[in-house]
Amino acid sequence: MVLKIYDVATAAQTILNRAHALDMDIPDGLQQSITRLFGEPLTPEQVVRRILADVRQRGDAAVSDWTARIDGLQLESLFVPPSDISAGAGRIDPDLYEAMHTAAQRIRLFHECQPLPNWTTNKLGGTLGQRATPIRRVGVYVPGGTAPLPSSLLMSVIPAQVAGVAEIVVATPPGKGGTAVPDVILAAAHICGIQKIITVGGAQAIAALAFGTESVPRVDKIVGAGNLFVTLAKREVYGLVGIDGLYGPTETVVVADETADPAWVAADLLAQAEHDVLATAILFTPSRALAEAVQQEVGRQLEQLSRPEIIVQALAGQGGIVLTSSVEEACALASEFAAEHTCIATADPAQYQHLIPNAGGLFIGERSFEVLGDYVAGPSHVMPTSGTARFASPLNVLDFVKITSLIALDDETSAALAPLAARLAHAEGLTAHANAAERRG
Repeated sequence: MVLKIYDVATAAQTILNRAHALDMDIPDGLQQSITRLFGEPLTPEQVVRRILADVRQRGDAAVSDWTARIDGLQLESLFVPPSDISAGAGRIDPDLYEAMHTAAQRIRLFHECQPLPNWTTNKLGGTLGQRATPIRRVGVYVPGGTAPLPSSLLMSVIPAQVAGVAEIVVATPPGKGGTAVPDVILAAAHICGIQKIITVGGAQAIAALAFGTESVPRVDKIVGAGNLFVTLAKREVYGLVGIDGLYGPTETVVVADETADPAWVAADLLAQAEHDVLATAILFTPSRALAEAVQQEVGRQLEQLSRPEIIVQALAGQGGIVLTSSVEEACALASEFAAEHTCIATADPAQYQHLIPNAGGLFIGERSFEVLGDYVAGPSHVMPTSGTARFASPLNVLDFVKITSLIALDDETSAALAPLAARLAHAEGLTAHANAAERRG
């Protein structure tokens, strides 16, 4: 069977005991590519630091050189001409364009519902509060890899636009074989009104956005998922610029009971597994009958799909079915795992959602399946992975604003608080602080 069935104890020692993507062993093929490209067996961290340092020093020339060496594309300009963006949009199938347009509308409407935390109070003497201000300039990384992902552009750009970000620069790698940016990416950009796209991927894209070059403006924050080198580069530049998170391979967990449709559950697990050989797809269920039916369905449906090799590797490495004692235990395990996507496929799914506080996205009921979240439901599909849903959130409007505290105390309150501040300052040995307070007491 492609998908194994585990008891809870065995699963805890195997598929549920995942490492963060940055801690995983480097595949031999990748290590060989690094050695071939650099002439020595560098680690991915060393590769990223070398590229970042070069771009910081040489700017556009370094970005172009690394794009030629890694992606095989000789760039005349880092930026896609605006006329090419509209032309690319005109070349895609009209039905596809309409689907993307509808997705964009739903994403925008969803994020427009998110309130920004502007508030003031007079309860503390004078006026205190906070102000949310849009970040001025944001870089959005749109991965390419084995397939172009226009949905990632929509899911990252639109929340930034709703937040009021004035300038957005999109970075996306060349198409397969070192070709130009795929038309579907250009169409997504056109729908969003994006005019600045650099045909650059990998660590050199993150470096250009973080440091700025002769032609690429330095941004204030970088968002979007990418491969190992993109993630390592984001980690390196954090502090110089903001980042949204460090994303690992994608994950889906399904919590199901005996009423779930095994064909639908299998389809959802397969959909996740086709992303990447490191993708995770796990079913938690107390029903052995459902587990065995899903096993059979996975085998049947796999024969009809276009990426079976990737799926088989993903399911063998990180996939599985975990037999639990109850739906409640399944929920507890799912929450502990804190997956990027958690789907509840039970007779009454709403009653279990409170049992799963840790999830990037909670898909409640079999009609609210995860693939809809990938494309058209509304929330951004850029979600926390590798267990970071314990403390992190999906990409949203708040990622694109910064909070400023507002302090406007009245004279009476200021005078009353000054001696308290002075007392605390003396306790800390900060006499200049105390002096500033005492002069106003």
